[in-house]
Amino acid sequence: MRIVVKIGTSTLTYENGRLNLKRIEGYARVLSDLINSGNEIALVTSGAIYVGAGKLKLGEKTNSTREKQALAAIGQCELMSIYDRFFCGYSHIVSQILLTKDVFGDEKRRANAGNTFEKLFEFGAIPIVNENDTVSVEEIEFGDNDTLSAMVAELIGAELLIILSDIDGLFDRDPNRFPDAGLIRRVETITDEIKATVGGVTSKRGTGGMLTKVTAAQIANGAGCDVIIANGSRPEILYDIFDGNYVGTLFSKNNGNFC
Repeated sequence: MRIVVKIGTSTLTYENGRLNLKRIEGYARVLSDLINSGNEIALVTSGAIYVGAGKLKLGEKTNSTREKQALAAIGQCELMSIYDRFFCGYSHIVSQILLTKDVFGDEKRRANAGNTFEKLFEFGAIPIVNENDTVSVEEIEFGDNDTLSAMVAELIGAELLIILSDIDGLFDRDPNRFPDAGLIRRVETITDEIKATVGGVTSKRGTGGMLTKVTAAQIANGAGCDVIIANGSRPEILYDIFDGNYVGTLFSKNNGNFC
């Protein structure tokens, strides 16, 4: 299978902004194993700004666009250094792809990006994708990597998009307000009612909440890609997904089913 795995900031870091090395190493191991079994995987990673702030030990949340851009530059280096070290330990080569929204709107640039992904898969390299926050003001203020992951899935013709965060999946009501909220295992059609229900459900860290994930699922479903939203605190959850176990919420594409 060709798969996109998106890992959110809250999954990659501790609350102080430092990288959760044990968890990242676990993802490098599991993803390497899944690639060894014949899958092609692109990893969409968040966290550059947050990691940059943690590395500089900035205690308060940053609001200045200028500061966020600088922190992204620092944090992205840290992220790629760690990914390279861990994946190298499992005999895999990583590559960095930084994208902005306008790439997807320009036919030539979109084609070039798609060709790059294809050649990287041919080389056996793992594309590690993030927003180019250092140069993209709009993406820093309004963007989210949930949407980016869906657009990457569409671009490369992925069969499955897995979005991992500190959110277990789609609930029938806000689990932050209602302890008895029930997890919805499968969604066949994303309705306006669903979007309205999840509008206030957010993750602990990062820019995306449940609404951005549901919107990303709608984009990917429209491109013929199944989507699973699940809690990424345990890297082995990827094995559960590939074994056909129901974890998180499956958003089924229009023309078929993953499970």
